[in-house]
Amino acid sequence: MVKRDYYEVLGVARNAAPEEIKKAYRQLALQHHPDRNKGDKQAEEKFKEAAEAYEVLSDSEKRQLYDRFGHDGLRQTGFTGFRDFDDIFSSFGDIFEEFFGFGGRGGGRSRARRGVDLRYDLPIEFMDAVIGKETEIEVAHHDLCHHCGGLGTKGGTQPSVCTTCGGRGQVVRSQGFFSISTTCPTCQGSGTIITDPCDKCRGVGRVLINKTLSLRIPPGVETGSRLRLHGEGEPGEAGGPPGDLYVVLHVKPHETFRRQNDDVAVRVPITYSLAALGGEIEIPTLEGTDKLEIPRGTQSGQEFHVSGKGMPRLRGRGRGDLIVIVGIETPRRLAKEEEELLRQLADLEGVKVAPKKRHFFSRKQ
Repeated sequence: MVKRDYYEVLGVARNAAPEEIKKAYRQLALQHHPDRNKGDKQAEEKFKEAAEAYEVLSDSEKRQLYDRFGHDGLRQTGFTGFRDFDDIFSSFGDIFEEFFGFGGRGGGRSRARRGVDLRYDLPIEFMDAVIGKETEIEVAHHDLCHHCGGLGTKGGTQPSVCTTCGGRGQVVRSQGFFSISTTCPTCQGSGTIITDPCDKCRGVGRVLINKTLSLRIPPGVETGSRLRLHGEGEPGEAGGPPGDLYVVLHVKPHETFRRQNDDVAVRVPITYSLAALGGEIEIPTLEGTDKLEIPRGTQSGQEFHVSGKGMPRLRGRGRGDLIVIVGIETPRRLAKEEEELLRQLADLEGVKVAPKKRHFFSRKQ
């Protein structure tokens, strides 16, 4: 990839003074900041490109090498650009304080900090965990005030230097031979105060909004699975990147199926005659119904595994098994013929069973 000329990137002349370079970068950083252009890949690339240009042209040694040898001359310094936004904010913490009004010229103690991560708990149906789902969620979180660009001031004005601490963010109190530094009570450590606050956010620099987000739930998730939405958490401070949103899933139980890791268990009742003689039964599956061959002499509670009919494996290929647990079902009521046959079977087995019940009218005769 061919890199553009750094002076062209910032839009300054080759003999531009450091103040001009800084001013040009400030304008580009504010224009293409990721918090103001979420999802805009072109703006992200311009933001990174401007940061790289400023890193070189604001450093006298790197600038001399660049002026003499171009991009090739920078290789001996070890500078190859920035990997990501965190790398940029880490390198330019102080200057972003000045850009976004935190710390001011007095060198306050605020530093560019990443925004706080958020959590959203989402209950889903059992079958949504089986086949996956596209859905939308509405999340309440803070966002940078677009009316003031997150500065908290009206009309693009800058915060004033705190007169209590002189912009340092701390005040020093002497007690005998000791001096104790504490957070400035006026500016709360920021080094600045907002004298003309933004009408929209009232000087906070951020507003509470409800945002609708699209969410793709992959097949195979389970209770406790977390889906990460990058950059959808709280906004950063002093120009730092936003946090992430973690969606924690809670799968509702199913009336028929019970999950066991990647396997799914289901209980199916069978008759005594089928268990003894064997035969074919119809079983429920996650996709509908299927046939299962029951061997002769099957015992109550015996398990049969149907390969590939369980849950999709979230971090692998294929699916788990369907575990069919059979249970011999005892009828509560018997037809006359059924009772006679069972009594004959009991005689063959030598089992003493309860005598026949007499009907009311039979006892009257």
